[in-house]
Amino acid sequence: MATRLFDLTGRVALVTGSSRGIGLAIARGLGEAGATVILNSRSAEALHDAAGTLREAGVERIETAVFDVTDQGAVTEAVATIEAEIGPIDILVNNAGLQKRLPLEEFPLEDFRRVLETNVDAPFIVGQAVARHMIPRRKGRIINICSVTSELGRATITPYVTSKGAIKMMTKGMCAEWARYGINVNGIGPGWFKTELNRALVESESFHAWLAQRAPMGRWGELEELAGAAIFLASDASSYVNGHILYVDGGVTAVV
Repeated sequence: MATRLFDLTGRVALVTGSSRGIGLAIARGLGEAGATVILNSRSAEALHDAAGTLREAGVERIETAVFDVTDQGAVTEAVATIEAEIGPIDILVNNAGLQKRLPLEEFPLEDFRRVLETNVDAPFIVGQAVARHMIPRRKGRIINICSVTSELGRATITPYVTSKGAIKMMTKGMCAEWARYGINVNGIGPGWFKTELNRALVESESFHAWLAQRAPMGRWGELEELAGAAIFLASDASSYVNGHILYVDGGVTAVV
């Protein structure tokens, strides 16, 4: 049956930055498709609460891993521990991200660097650590969380836009390097979803009105609407999809 192509039973999925928001929604979707999901955050308390939320939703196979995705030593150690104690990582979702809003002429250099460290350095660090285990096995799925701003600029978030353009091209570069080893590397580009990173927009009536006009579907995305894309890219259904960015944006990137 075609539905078996989407079955993730027996697979292990590490989702970074998954104590809330997009990461938690994707972790739930992968778990509901049968995967053992490993939630990640720097906060053990946040992970405890997130794991409880997933269990209440019926996801049974949940593990947690506390580490900072920007700390290469901590990442290498955590990945080795997961591989040894939980099982081989079949699926990696690089989701951890940071946002800060300021006019570009006022943006402090240290904050610019911090955005890039979280949004660009971390996917490189975690992706490299996981790929080093996937390569000998000659299989694996890596999903990088991009954005509509991988394609489109927006005022007050130029460092974020810069980082998401970079992660789009990192996705393609990872494909060029690792596809030969049976690793599929793709991206998901969310449009506007009601998350903590978008709090300023969620609280803005003018943005609600703008989005209703700008997005062909005329609304915000619901977090659960990202799960299908993640399951597809993590599963055998996408076996010949590589280096692709799947935009889940209500049509925003399709129109002017």
